[in-house]
Amino acid sequence: MAYVQRLNRVADVFAPLLALIQQEQETRNAGQVWLTDSFPVILARQGRRFNACVAKQLADSGYCSTKKLYYHGVRVHIIGRRQPGSLPIPEYIGVTGASDHDGKIFDQIRPQLYNNELYGDKAYQRPDAECIRRAQNLTVLTPVKKQKGQHHLEPQDQWLSTAVSRVRQPIEALFAWIEEKTGIECASKVRSYNGLMVHVFGKLAAALFFWNFLRVSS
Repeated sequence: MAYVQRLNRVADVFAPLLALIQQEQETRNAGQVWLTDSFPVILARQGRRFNACVAKQLADSGYCSTKKLYYHGVRVHIIGRRQPGSLPIPEYIGVTGASDHDGKIFDQIRPQLYNNELYGDKAYQRPDAECIRRAQNLTVLTPVKKQKGQHHLEPQDQWLSTAVSRVRQPIEALFAWIEEKTGIECASKVRSYNGLMVHVFGKLAAALFFWNFLRVSS
């Protein structure tokens, strides 16, 4: 128990450590486009979420459409640089409550993004996208949403949606790789806010340290 308490007290160390690990990588592929998405970290799922009370300073109830799952927990949001033939390099990592919509969180980070293209899913469609493109030279590309009552996309819209999905596929591969190596998405044994921070940032730091350094040298 004393060991767990000491580990929880160093929770605040993991976020800066993660930033330090990634700092060296940010200059690589600097001209590449950004890819963005989020994944869930689940403290309690489905019916159990109603009684969940762990880490309520941050965690809450939300829905993961990819997994078709209601859960209590957090979302990890990542914006990464595309690397042709490899996994993206994360540049921005944020943790929010499970109920925080991807588009809402993107609005908070978007003012820091300039002179590039960013590929995301339909959640990242924003009504002021053209204004942002002109003001920041930031083009946000997403699959095309069907209009109300529309059964099929027009051929050009279907082509664009397919192309965008192919470009952003590596961010999904990154999430799958992190989950495979760390099991980050299951946090059912976490019992405190500090424990949650250790779980999230500790596993991210371990995964990205391995990817950036140990994998290369092995």
